[in-house]
Amino acid sequence: MAEYARLSPGDIVRIRRGKDEGEWSVVIALEDERFALVADGDRRRFDRPKRKNVLHLEPIGAASEEVLRSLQETGRVTNGKLRFAIANARRSIEAHAEEKGE
Repeated sequence: MAEYARLSPGDIVRIRRGKDEGEWSVVIALEDERFALVADGDRRRFDRPKRKNVLHLEPIGAASEEVLRSLQETGRVTNGKLRFAIANARRSIEAHAEEKGE
């Protein structure tokens, strides 16, 4: 399972399959080698994460250290932190794409 090995809590992913296809989320936890729990802090809150097959998640190459630290220290993360992490990742990706002229 090469896909599973690439994901860890705090990673920001794009959902590739399902009714929320194209949306961005943060990996909250890994259940086993096939499933991850994801939340975005808006439609999918931390207290009700979505269970997704890791093959349906596309890592975007960004992770939120703040979310990871919060999960490690308290076992929880606020929905505001999830929304902030996703917004920062989007801005970072868009700025990088502009630099490259895409």
